[in-house]
Amino acid sequence: MSGGFGVGDGKAKVFVQKEEVEKLIKEYKKIKKYMKSPIFQIKNLDGNETYVKNLVDNYGEEDDS
Repeated sequence: MSGGFGVGDGKAKVFVQKEEVEKLIKEYKKIKKYMKSPIFQIKNLDGNETYVKNLVDNYGEEDDS
């Protein structure tokens, strides 16, 4: 008889390609740098900023850290 879900150490094993993670980190840093720029602030005040707004709408609240 098999142990089913009770077998193992209880931790999920996830395999992620290092290159993909590095791409995501690079894009994240680029977006955060843009959000700190005066251009972003001006576009945000004018209501013309759409790139970050779309990301927030699709994926959740922005992090202010």
